[in-house]
Amino acid sequence: MNRSDAVLQFAKALKAGQKYYNACLMKGSYPYPQVLSEILDERMSVGRQPMGVIDIPADRIVGTTTAGRKSAFAGNFMPLLDQNTEFGSKWVSLCEAHLGETGIHDPIVCLEYLGRFYVTEGNKRVSVLKSYDAVTIPGNVTRVIPAYSDDPTIRVYYEFMQFYQLSKIYDVSFRQLGGYAKLQKALGFEPEHVWTQDERRDFLLRYRAFAAAFDKMNDDRLPVDAGDALLIWLQVYPLSDLGLSASEINKRMTAIWPDVHLQASGSPIEVKTEPQQEEKPTLLRTLGIGRPNRLSAAFIHTFDPEKSSWTGAHEMGRRRMEEALGDRVSCASYVVKDNAVETMEQAIADGAQVIFATTPTLIDACRQVAVRHPSVKVLNCSLSMSYAGVRSYYSRIYEAKFITGAIAGAMTPNDRIGYIANYPIIGIPACINAFALGARLTNPRARISLKWSCLPGNHVGSFLDEGISVISNRDGGAPGMGGQLDWEWGVYMVQRHGQLLPLATPVWNWGKFYEQVMNSIFSGSWDAGMGKESDKAVNYWWGMNSGVIDVELCDDLPGGVRQLADILKSGIARGHIDPFHCRLVDQEGTVRNDGGAYLSPEELMSMDWLLNSIDGRIPDYDELLPISRDTVRVLGLRRDQTQDGTKA
Repeated sequence: MNRSDAVLQFAKALKAGQKYYNACLMKGSYPYPQVLSEILDERMSVGRQPMGVIDIPADRIVGTTTAGRKSAFAGNFMPLLDQNTEFGSKWVSLCEAHLGETGIHDPIVCLEYLGRFYVTEGNKRVSVLKSYDAVTIPGNVTRVIPAYSDDPTIRVYYEFMQFYQLSKIYDVSFRQLGGYAKLQKALGFEPEHVWTQDERRDFLLRYRAFAAAFDKMNDDRLPVDAGDALLIWLQVYPLSDLGLSASEINKRMTAIWPDVHLQASGSPIEVKTEPQQEEKPTLLRTLGIGRPNRLSAAFIHTFDPEKSSWTGAHEMGRRRMEEALGDRVSCASYVVKDNAVETMEQAIADGAQVIFATTPTLIDACRQVAVRHPSVKVLNCSLSMSYAGVRSYYSRIYEAKFITGAIAGAMTPNDRIGYIANYPIIGIPACINAFALGARLTNPRARISLKWSCLPGNHVGSFLDEGISVISNRDGGAPGMGGQLDWEWGVYMVQRHGQLLPLATPVWNWGKFYEQVMNSIFSGSWDAGMGKESDKAVNYWWGMNSGVIDVELCDDLPGGVRQLADILKSGIARGHIDPFHCRLVDQEGTVRNDGGAYLSPEELMSMDWLLNSIDGRIPDYDELLPISRDTVRVLGLRRDQTQDGTKA
């Protein structure tokens, strides 16, 4: 009976091979298995490493080591020669053995290069086993190690070789750097944790269920590996959910698919630099159909507003938004005690339709909640976040820094100004550079001495020891809050006998932002210009023209300096002044702008260099105080290297 079954299996495999071959010809693609000797020049490798016998993922076996009989197989390893050939007869006999008591037990022999396998001995064994949809095929493997280079593919592969030493897993691949380390962390393992056999077995069981669901959904053949998509899954759902039924896994996969789309398109971000303009109302909007009459919003904080000026500023913004919108809104505030997701879930259970999470470190919780509750609008106070379902918001505070820099330049008695930055995160270098440009506007000889609050030391004391008396320190939270923290606030001058003369401070008017966002939901313009499945994440990055940020000037500021500050504020708000539309030379002497270009929002956000009038540097991740590292992992200039806890 096995012989007749084997003959039927060959006919089925031959049909699959011919179908694959013809489809390739129609598309103009290569129809045969890949040939390693045609791909690899030995000068591209630095050696070979025997790996022993391992279970090779069947879908990673893609070709042969030499051309040999490649024309006997289609690219999917299904046969192309008829059964009445010697090849066909041997294939059927091998299949008969597979169906018999002995089975196919001899491992194939192959080379592995860049995570793919090329058969030296056992092509027909691979063909038979693949025809039965084998998940793995045992093989005696020798790894061909590529020469290291800056090619992203090679760098990812070197990361894989380190990961394989820990996991002994070939199944998972990534297209982006850092994926293997992020997987270790997402699974709760230390960076150097060696997987046990049980851990490996459990992971592969669940990962294969995930990969099957991913392949089924990936009809568009997005340029994303299942491993990349798995990292998105693990940011929202636990690995244990992959033990659910196929229908439940598919339901969760559908929920994260917008993020998969974003990653496939390079995670593009639509930066909205000013409030959404009202579009011509449609008939449905005119009739009020689909527009809410009342909204409930929840503000999620990580710090007590009584103890944190940052949270206090957002709470003041909430109150001002409530005053402006009256009984059209109801708001509640929550401070996360233990679990941010549980706090947000409670807010939704309490009726929240809009969530404002006021610190960047809440982004992971926001993502989970947004996936679970697609009807809830979720916003996170952060910058340059490319996640579907969560909108981020921040302000172009560098505009205010330019003005306070001009004030500092006018007030310094010795051309030296101290600047204390908070974190080396996205947007901060633009603030430092804008401050330096403002100082240079009023004092071409001004130099900025840069220190960081996330590094140890008494920075104000150090400035005073160096003879620096004009200092830019922490920014004001909201208008009228400047006096709460005395000398830590804004730009000030240290006078004789240690007396402080406050000068000015940037402030956030969060109430303006919250009011306009809520009004966009009321008016129906929240989704204006956005398709049902937008391929971009939305980031709000408003400036002085929106009223979201301002500069609070102190009463003792000299009249002429105050007048200049008002002129600069008006010019920036009207779009007549752009701090970075000038010649820019960095600390290395590189010309970043010859004065004729306007820097894009993306260039300003990602700026990771400092001007040549600044004395100081951007610190590395491992230099930071531990309390600062969570924020830098999320928003750091090199966050791709720090989200997994590794050295930047």
